[in-house]
Amino acid sequence: MDDMLLGSRNKRGDWKPNRRNEIAPIWQFPWKVSAILGFLKGYLFPWNMTWFATAVFMWFVVVPEASTLKTLAPGWIARIFLCNCAAALILYGSVELRLYVKRVQGNRFKYNGQFPGDKTSDVFWFKSQAIEGAMRTFLTAVPIWTAYEVLLLWCYANGFGHWTTLQDHPYLLAVVWALIPLWHETHWYMGHRFLHLPFFYKHVHSIHHNSVNPSPWSSLSMHPVEQTMFFSAALIHLVVPSHPILAMYSLMFSGLGAIVGHIGYEKIETKSDGAAIDTHAYTHYLHHKYFEVNYGDALIPLDKIFGTWHDGTEAGDEALAARMEKKQQRMNP
Repeated sequence: MDDMLLGSRNKRGDWKPNRRNEIAPIWQFPWKVSAILGFLKGYLFPWNMTWFATAVFMWFVVVPEASTLKTLAPGWIARIFLCNCAAALILYGSVELRLYVKRVQGNRFKYNGQFPGDKTSDVFWFKSQAIEGAMRTFLTAVPIWTAYEVLLLWCYANGFGHWTTLQDHPYLLAVVWALIPLWHETHWYMGHRFLHLPFFYKHVHSIHHNSVNPSPWSSLSMHPVEQTMFFSAALIHLVVPSHPILAMYSLMFSGLGAIVGHIGYEKIETKSDGAAIDTHAYTHYLHHKYFEVNYGDALIPLDKIFGTWHDGTEAGDEALAARMEKKQQRMNP
């Protein structure tokens, strides 16, 4: 594919799309039905339906019966942990291998024209962004993810929470399913802003931002405190009427869905005839590039409401510069 038909490249080799970053069309008025339907198609497929399908698979194939879940036993906990490890390895490992190791599409549609593997840096373990990202994923992220999953399944089995079934409340569960991404966005926007407070940024969140040029293994490369906050969105299922599949979907949305903002490419080419998967990664890539913009992913326009939106254009650069100048003036009156 010719990426120059859809974007431009600067002297450093960085590519940017011609399109402007937009908030979800459900917040753009008057509504345009075609835009909303197109957004929903791209939003559900392939990403979110993959996370949901993985949760369904886990529930029917991996998770034991409720009578077993009542007791915290090493056997079933280890099985869930290993399956979560396998899901992370397959997803993050395969995309990293294809795009960043084999580099099958070069830097076509790659926002940052450089590859992090071409440079070593003392800020990373073993001077490698990929190695540190993979290690943080399996040493702390997946264990924390699994701990939340085990807690929720144990609560379900022991009657803690407002659990129901698809047979009893199909429409209610459908609404909860539809609202999970909206809750995830709201929850993480608040947590993300909190982590950008100077103390927490320095001691916690800066680890994630070491990946200025993110790649798939950057997705869960976080301090354990941040990982604990990140996965805590799933605790909402102890408060609202829910089903264990939806609780696991929330965790898959966090544990696997984090890759969407860290792929580093606008499109993943799948065939030589021009077929490609849209990543929707540009919004979060700009956060890694500029640090103080796009704390959310524009599913809910929180960045627009609170003045931290960057649409990827020169106007967005100017708005950021003006905001940073005002911030500097407040800090140094």
